[in-house]
Amino acid sequence: MEALLYLAGIVFMLIGLGLSIGLHEIGHLVPAKLFGVRVGQYMIGFGPRIWSKRIGETEYGFKLLPLGGFISMSGMYPASTTAGPARGIFRSLVQDARSANDETIAEGAEDRVFYRLPVWKRVIVMLGGPLMNLVLAVIIFTVLVAGIGVQQGTTTIASVNECVLPAGSTATKCAPSDPASPAAEAGIEPGDVLVSIDGRPVSTFAEATAIVQAAPGETLELVVRRDGEDQTLSITPVEAERTLTDASGQPLLDGDGQPVVKEVGFVGMGAQMGFVQQPLIAGPEMAGDTAARVGSLMLTLPVRLWDVGVSLVTGGERDPNGPLSVVGVGRIAGEVAATDAPILNRFSVLLGLLGTLNVALFVFNLIPLLPLDGGHIVVALWDGIRRAWARLFRRPPPAPVDATRLVPLTVVVAVLLIAMGALLVVADLFNPVKLLGG
Repeated sequence: MEALLYLAGIVFMLIGLGLSIGLHEIGHLVPAKLFGVRVGQYMIGFGPRIWSKRIGETEYGFKLLPLGGFISMSGMYPASTTAGPARGIFRSLVQDARSANDETIAEGAEDRVFYRLPVWKRVIVMLGGPLMNLVLAVIIFTVLVAGIGVQQGTTTIASVNECVLPAGSTATKCAPSDPASPAAEAGIEPGDVLVSIDGRPVSTFAEATAIVQAAPGETLELVVRRDGEDQTLSITPVEAERTLTDASGQPLLDGDGQPVVKEVGFVGMGAQMGFVQQPLIAGPEMAGDTAARVGSLMLTLPVRLWDVGVSLVTGGERDPNGPLSVVGVGRIAGEVAATDAPILNRFSVLLGLLGTLNVALFVFNLIPLLPLDGGHIVVALWDGIRRAWARLFRRPPPAPVDATRLVPLTVVVAVLLIAMGALLVVADLFNPVKLLGG
């Protein structure tokens, strides 16, 4: 059964990845067709063709390797004006790129080419793919946090400490000299539901904790609902050294990654964990926070890849916040699906992984290097700047930017991307990230 659940997690992520790639390409396809560009192919995957069907002038299909996708637009670059012999490997690459580009320009459709579009239309076409992933991520995170909810402490009491133990104590039983906890003295019982503290209604345990921690030594009026009836109790938090936690019960860390310990009010009660629905705005906020983290990872990607290589050779533990390949994401999805946890908990984690994956696709594709979408956007903007400069000084409009000249750089970037992918796949196979222990 565990093996089937593991496989189900991988399948879930593969389907989610396929949909994400497909929608990314639709983000390019729709505006390209709306602007009149001839689109010859819409393909998911690379390599040998598995299945395809021509609808109108566009061939839609799937290829063997589900590692991405593409649409083939007519005339991404200006048509070649010379066809002399190419000498040298880089000139040969440029000539091959120009020949391939020329083949996309169908006879009689010379005016339906991408490079002839106004700059703003070219930017919209190329930005459409990454934006589709961002929109999908926002939808996923909104469903996750506003529909399912964020797992955090609820207002239902799960446990009441008998006594107050020092912070960091490993004792499991109270000694006669240990003072009774304020919660026990107040008569709070497991199953009680917090209604208000100090006259302030509370809807989460985090709200109740904040009130208690801010009032050491003060007697507070506590209203709880027990067996359907409200009861009013009095409770006086004691001052104790405690590790501060967030809404989900995880320790807060300082700049050095150490738990934050502080003298705060303490009563000695614990909450039942549950999914608490957040406002709709929390979905976009979560997507924005994730994009910021992914962007930070991209800025330090060479260093992080070096660390991955070192950990692969030495067998050291990998950074759980470091880069992953599709293999690594699949492994984590399988492990999450096979864990002994409620189905909703597992589904929430898988949904969060899929949302993060779409944010990564959004950020990664905006890197301003060909062959990524960000590189095409830079080419279009540079073309616009040259034309604006010519208009400003009343000069004839310049020839369209011929990005095929950048093919050698594009090849270098492609080789580096392939090398990066290979490194991450090998690392994810032989020294995977351990998020769930083991």
